[in-house]
Amino acid sequence: MKYQVAIIGGGPAGYTAAETAGKAGLSVVLFEKQNLGGVCLNEGCIPTKTLLYSAKTYDAARHASKYAVNVSEVSFDLPKIIARKQKVVRKLVLGVKGKLTAHGVNIVQGEATIIDKNTVQCGGETYECENLILCTGSETFVPPIPGVDTVPFWTHRDALDNKELPASLAIIGGGVIGIEFASFFNSLGVHVTVIEMLDEILGGMDKELSAMLRAEYAKRGIKFMLSTKVVSIAEASSDDGKPQVQVSYENAEGAGTVLADRLLMSVGRRPVIKGFGLENLDLRKTERGNICVNECMQASVPGIYVCGDLTGFSLLAHTAVREAEVAVHTILGQKDAMSYWAVPGVVYTNPEIAGVGQTEEALQLKGINYRVVKLPMAYSGRFVAENEGVNGVCKLLIADDETIVGAHVLGNPASEIITLAGMAIELKLTTTEWKKIIFPHPTVSEIFKEAL
Repeated sequence: MKYQVAIIGGGPAGYTAAETAGKAGLSVVLFEKQNLGGVCLNEGCIPTKTLLYSAKTYDAARHASKYAVNVSEVSFDLPKIIARKQKVVRKLVLGVKGKLTAHGVNIVQGEATIIDKNTVQCGGETYECENLILCTGSETFVPPIPGVDTVPFWTHRDALDNKELPASLAIIGGGVIGIEFASFFNSLGVHVTVIEMLDEILGGMDKELSAMLRAEYAKRGIKFMLSTKVVSIAEASSDDGKPQVQVSYENAEGAGTVLADRLLMSVGRRPVIKGFGLENLDLRKTERGNICVNECMQASVPGIYVCGDLTGFSLLAHTAVREAEVAVHTILGQKDAMSYWAVPGVVYTNPEIAGVGQTEEALQLKGINYRVVKLPMAYSGRFVAENEGVNGVCKLLIADDETIVGAHVLGNPASEIITLAGMAIELKLTTTEWKKIIFPHPTVSEIFKEAL
């Protein structure tokens, strides 16, 4: 069987590449060993946001009196929350499959193995291709902490399917995944402790806003232990004999332990580079073992394209989607190039935090001059109307030439308005040019115009 494009991996990069290529009339085969949608759709982006929305709705009901609405006997049903999550995932997976089938993509279920740049084997069949796109995604990284093999712990996948709430939860890792789960379980009444090795949560996000979010969740009862190294994990038991996990740590204050009913391991993810014959291509790699690509997502061997987490650049679904578009456009002979100048990042806590472009820390490392403009979210009438007794902040970073180079927002709905700033950054709009844009009133997005 011969195809113009073969794609390994059916996550956001893979299914986007397949749909784009199929829509353009190319013959496409897509290999996926598990479920279409990859980690993002099945056990990442979508299921976590589904759970978080249930938690957000529960929070809103509990605090409805702030908006002159009386709600009595507010409760939640965790098994039903999990069931709804599974229903959402199934619906979206079927949607992806339907779109690919409609565009003539041949979906092959199974583990694919690369023989050479033009040959892939799967399920005893051999497939020939003119172009090969690698979209194998990433996997949970579990650090070699002493004792980790002797205790039960959750990964994000386990936490998503859990139908019984623990009384207490220790989370190792204060990145996006860890903090989103901390938010979810905190809303449902679990005592949460977050242990982070760095000096602030959400590494890569704006530090000032991350600290503000941390302070808000500390008020809600989450305990944060920053600049803290986990040195060992062991089984333990509570006073009433209930099994627990003991996390031993060291920090500037000395050594100590955290006891919890459950442990969530959330220290990050790493690209999948083994198990599919990557070694047979002899591609040029970075010092960290990631695949080198040019701005068109082309690897060092002609006809090979790499998109998504395998590049190691940005382990985000929306980045992978754009990379896949660039790769297919290049195959089609259309001029296109990947830009990482304005990749948004969002943490779907309540309140949300989002950023796009450069952070202050990144600009300082690069030696780029900038000025900061900050404005409380209360300057937006819509925000005040919908966020009683809550505040946030909008922070813009402006270069010497008056172009917007960074934007960071703490407050709902940061995830929905950050793209406006991303467009301004990508298009290199100056403050004067952006201020000429007419924003609808009243909207939370007007905060950008107010800040300029």
